[in-house]
Amino acid sequence: MTRWAEHAIWWQVYPLGFTGAEATSRLGVVHRLAQLENWLDYAIELGCSGLLLGPVFASETHGYDTVDHFRIDPRLGDDADFDRLVAEAKRRGLRIALDGVFNHVARSFEAPPEWFRRRDDGSLDTFEGHEPLVALDHGQPAVAQYVRDVLSHWLGRGVDGWRLDVAYAVPPEFWREVLPREQYPDAWFFGEVIHGDYAGYVAESGLDSVTQYELWKAIWSSLNDRNFFELAYALGRHEDLLDTFVPQTFVGNHDVTRIATRLDDERHLGHALAILFAVGGVPSIYAGDEQAFRGVKEDRAGGDDAIRPAFPETPDRLAPQGWPTYRLHQHLIGVRRRAALTRGRTKVEHLANELIALRTTGGGEVLLLLNISDDAHRFDVDAAGLTALEHTADPLLVPAHSWRLLTTP
Repeated sequence: MTRWAEHAIWWQVYPLGFTGAEATSRLGVVHRLAQLENWLDYAIELGCSGLLLGPVFASETHGYDTVDHFRIDPRLGDDADFDRLVAEAKRRGLRIALDGVFNHVARSFEAPPEWFRRRDDGSLDTFEGHEPLVALDHGQPAVAQYVRDVLSHWLGRGVDGWRLDVAYAVPPEFWREVLPREQYPDAWFFGEVIHGDYAGYVAESGLDSVTQYELWKAIWSSLNDRNFFELAYALGRHEDLLDTFVPQTFVGNHDVTRIATRLDDERHLGHALAILFAVGGVPSIYAGDEQAFRGVKEDRAGGDDAIRPAFPETPDRLAPQGWPTYRLHQHLIGVRRRAALTRGRTKVEHLANELIALRTTGGGEVLLLLNISDDAHRFDVDAAGLTALEHTADPLLVPAHSWRLLTTP
């Protein structure tokens, strides 16, 4: 993993939704990317070091149906708008990563017929049955060259990394062939992988990381089911992954129900965030989660709308009730950075259905005590040399449905 990625915390934005772009591109160029410039300082003050952008390339509708990977979506702007956003981000020290959709394209994508995968009957194959999304044939050298050219083009324009959409549906050896490592050795690449052998896919593909959906699911599910044994099991798997690569971690993204909605008990939102920031990984925060936005992902046409809303023009127009969650993120990110937890290793030191103690050691050490029971609990764990971040007479005594974080000074 490149040196700068060791310190990366991403603020993930879905630009088409964030800027209130129309559902289809029928107008001329609308310079909406400039709106994101108003939020760069907000992301930095949150504690993030990078801006992870959803699709920005010309597409038919939602951005994941690309028609031209070399052109900015006219609903967002043009090359000049993109270059200015990158320049403003870099001026502030923010890294930029783009979302590359290379498993499939829109039906209107112009390419020779041999670029597309075919079914047995000769018809175009699609992405998981979505007829508007036709699958590329990754065995075609011309497709590999095209993807390599796209990656290199935008890296040459100042981008620092790539999220590779639906990486799990692409043969891992394809990525090893197309990643422009020699030309851009400091670039960071991670793939969307939901199930399966994460470590094996990273090893075969040459990617730096993949999305840690197992941990995402275990965080909210263990809190909802009051079953920390699920979390402990997932953390054991997470530890094994850290032996070979650093997973990309999250509690929310553009494809899932908002974490504040997903949790059955709103008192447990802090627990979920504390877990995310107190274990190893390269974390991302989906824009709005830091303000406790709500929204349900639905499996229907328009089912993403609730989790991909338009944002106000500037942060000062956000509703006041979300700022305590923003400040909690700042607090937890500060602890994470001071303890240097990207490669932190976590041990479970106490475990019951509704109680868990997690000790993570990186450059420093943190001890996270989680209680989702109806009664206060005093944890019998070693806290020598650690300081609670809030003043309390007994830092090991955690009230019902609360949590406590102790760390090295």
